Amino acid sequence: MSRTPITVAYGDGIGPEIMEASLRIFQAAGADIEIETIDIGEKVYLSGNSTGIAPGAWESLRRTKVFYKAPITTPQGGGYKSLNVTTRKTLGLYANVRPSVAYAPFVRTKHPKMDLVIVRENEEDLYAGIEHRQTDEVYQCLKLISRPGSEKIVRYAFEYARANNRKKVTAFTKDNIMKMTDGLFHKVFDEIGAEYPDLEKEHWIIDIGAAKMADTPEAFDVLVLPNLYGDVLSDVAAQIAGSVGLAGSANIGAHAAMFEAIHGSAPRRAGQNVANPSGLLLAGVMMMVHIGQPQAAETVHNAWLRTLEEGIHTYDIFADGISRQKVSTSGFADAVIERLGKQPETLAAVAYKAGGGVVATGAYSQREPEQKELVGVDVFLHYRDRDPNTLGQAVEAATNGDGVELVMISNRGQKVYPHGLPETFCTDHWRCRFMGVDNAPITHAQIIRLLGRFSDAGFDFIKTEHLVTFDGVAGYTLGQGQ
Repeated sequence: MSRTPITVAYGDGIGPEIMEASLRIFQAAGADIEIETIDIGEKVYLSGNSTGIAPGAWESLRRTKVFYKAPITTPQGGGYKSLNVTTRKTLGLYANVRPSVAYAPFVRTKHPKMDLVIVRENEEDLYAGIEHRQTDEVYQCLKLISRPGSEKIVRYAFEYARANNRKKVTAFTKDNIMKMTDGLFHKVFDEIGAEYPDLEKEHWIIDIGAAKMADTPEAFDVLVLPNLYGDVLSDVAAQIAGSVGLAGSANIGAHAAMFEAIHGSAPRRAGQNVANPSGLLLAGVMMMVHIGQPQAAETVHNAWLRTLEEGIHTYDIFADGISRQKVSTSGFADAVIERLGKQPETLAAVAYKAGGGVVATGAYSQREPEQKELVGVDVFLHYRDRDPNTLGQAVEAATNGDGVELVMISNRGQKVYPHGLPETFCTDHWRCRFMGVDNAPITHAQIIRLLGRFSDAGFDFIKTEHLVTFDGVAGYTLGQGQ
């Protein structure tokens, strides 16, 4: 049988050391892989490529469909895009999978029973990266949550739980505040969860859910979260389990996958042969299961557990009274290799099977379009005067007519006109909501003429948002106080 090709990037900082150690362990375990190496990271950024990855590297990634990636350094200063975000979106790696497991009593932790997996949506949410400075005082970042994106990640979480003999899937959102975006994610979770009667389902509001996870992580099994929440909480989970340095992650799509440690490149430690390769190694374990080599994954993982048990630790987890020997990066790799074929004696041994571990579905439903009707428009203004009453009266006088009328003005989401309160603080960023007279639908032409009246009156409009109903249901929220 031919070897499985994988694309490898040695990265920056400690990346080359921990990648060399990890690959040496897998090769000693009999991993049947053929390595293609690409350059990414700091030197590519500094060569003038703002994405940190050269165009030719994509050819290797598209060919092998498997990316084993060491940490990189992004140069300081503006203009450099996140390589991780670029790779995830370009290759459609919609699911980020991060197991967080405690290895007590061999690694210090306050949560010795912790064993959870965070499944994080990878492509949208605030990480769409659509940001604008709109006024002197106000900046905007768009939060985009889609039904296909939510369906893909939620279904993935349930399929992962089923494939790995997990018992419960929990969603975290903030849909008590973000009723439409996080509300959609919660709704999709409930819809898809109903298709998995064998698994327990629950939903938590993100703030109390995060507090519960930090205090009692053993209460959770598989967590599925939108992008930003998942990014933050997966690092918290890794740290309270014992160390961020022990955590690996998988980024899974329908056509490709990327495997990496969750920590950074630690340039202060570069070249010292002291870094812990465990996070990248465990990411590689997930990679081996993904490419259909579960025996190599199992052999390496169990040898790694045995090494931890015997107290052979790198400096970051070394602790008097627990650890027996402090070793270097290469020394830790040597220790794991010496224990290949051995099982842990205290920690639970792992067992992998073909088709288990990290699964890829990418399934979502293509729904029939709903009846869409334009009923109003929000016009956003840059206006420096702080008095909403002065603004409201001026806008009404200049723009009402032609079948549309001003119904309210808000500032940072809070209604301030008409009948606002003088205590409400206002910035220079205002939303003016117009609706059709007598709730009649409006047209694009009416909106264009409305903006013409704003322009003629000297108002600085900075954006518009159409107010639309879908099958008669409002596709917009009311302003607070409206």
